[in-house]
Amino acid sequence: MQNKSFYITTPIYYPSGKPHMGHAYSSIVADIFARFKNIEGFDVFYLTGTDEHGLKIQREAEKNKKDPKKFCDELSATFRDLTKTLNLSNSDFIRTTEDRHYKSVKEIWQRLQKSGDIYLSKYSGWYSISDEAYYDEDEIISKNNKKYSKSSGSEVDWVEEESYFFKLSKWQNKLLQHYDKNPSFILPESRKNEVVNFVKKGLKDLSVSRTSFTWGIPVPQNKKHVIYVWLDALTNYISALNFPDTSNELFKKFWPASIHIIGKDILRFHAIYWPAFLMAANIPLPKKIYGHGWILSDEKKMSKSLGNILDPIEIINKYGIDQLRYYLIKEVSLGNDGNISLKNLEDCINNDLANNFGNLCQRVFTFVKKNCSNKIPNSKNFDKVDLALTENLINTLPALIENMNNQKLNNYLNEVISFSFDANKYFNDLKPWELKNKDPERMNAVLNTIITQIKNISILLNPIIPIASENVLDFLNVPVEKRKITFIKDKNVFDYQKELNEFNILFKKIENDN
Repeated sequence: MQNKSFYITTPIYYPSGKPHMGHAYSSIVADIFARFKNIEGFDVFYLTGTDEHGLKIQREAEKNKKDPKKFCDELSATFRDLTKTLNLSNSDFIRTTEDRHYKSVKEIWQRLQKSGDIYLSKYSGWYSISDEAYYDEDEIISKNNKKYSKSSGSEVDWVEEESYFFKLSKWQNKLLQHYDKNPSFILPESRKNEVVNFVKKGLKDLSVSRTSFTWGIPVPQNKKHVIYVWLDALTNYISALNFPDTSNELFKKFWPASIHIIGKDILRFHAIYWPAFLMAANIPLPKKIYGHGWILSDEKKMSKSLGNILDPIEIINKYGIDQLRYYLIKEVSLGNDGNISLKNLEDCINNDLANNFGNLCQRVFTFVKKNCSNKIPNSKNFDKVDLALTENLINTLPALIENMNNQKLNNYLNEVISFSFDANKYFNDLKPWELKNKDPERMNAVLNTIITQIKNISILLNPIIPIASENVLDFLNVPVEKRKITFIKDKNVFDYQKELNEFNILFKKIENDN
């Protein structure tokens, strides 16, 4: 019997500044997969949250003359608010400053110690406060008498301190074996190749504690050390499932995670360190780690210095959250870097949403209200052209599900929105306004067909544009429990005796000045 549970996570966000487009993109992508599995009939657990320890946070708190915990309370609240702004369906929001997380991290540490995978030594190397990561000499470049990470561009300093180490080198072969036996463990393929090549070069033991600052979870047996922020942060994925109580229902039902959605810049931590920690702690590994690309503006990474930052909150306030969600998935091929612009966003809103799907709904619903006593017309006399419209979508369902399960968001969206273009053409070609007087029975069949197709498209678009699709389904009086993929084939969804609800324009066309 198929396991009907699905556990998905975003990266756990480091709240050192206000949320940006990268945070929004990761969260929206995860939300789309979560919502899709929900309409597919799965029991879904969707986790997001904030990573609040480390030197960077401690220094920012000191700079602002605030207690680190109170400082984090304020910052974390902005990310919790973001879940509402982005209309996320997350099941939980975890913070690494919570007691439940402390318990999980201490248990992980003790398991690693018990397995003999942790030892005390001294560390010296290049450290980035911004990345909370150490880099090897070949990963460093010199510029203007300073040292920087080649991958992130962040400044690094030479650090020497006593440290506990995790025997990462011990797990090199087992990691490679796991990658080989589970080819979809790291996706897309290009990311997997990066990881495999990195591991094959040889893994060094990993420093997993700090003495140079105090803001973190203390090492259980040595309070002058705090646990490395990445060992701390990654554990959030099981903290939210009540680990170390592995007998509780949440953990039993949802671990191992179905998929971790992350940015490519933190791939190493998730695809190498995290599985190695779990192996050493004798905990099952997540099923899949997907590293998406960066969101670019004007073909460049967004930065204050370049003045090309597109603030997701400002965009949502001006255009709407459904509009941003749709555009990001339409424009950015998941797994690759994607370039976005306000002009392309406006064009997308007009062409795909306002002029296509929105216009289709508006025309059909207005016609029904005026000519059918504001009720969905019932009919059983369908022509081939009617059946072809709805059956084409139904026959495509297996491919659509496969696209989603293989993280091919673009393919899914393009296919679904093409049904809307087809429906518009059907409505124009069949001209129900001409049928009203000469063949009302035929008019009813056409309207029933087009409304059925709108209902089906709305269900399939729900993961991407949930507000608009729910407005349509509310208008059609479709019961909440029937807004699932399985009911796309159901002929008995509509209440033909019930008047339709009020309907407002879904998407306003953007009027360009030029």
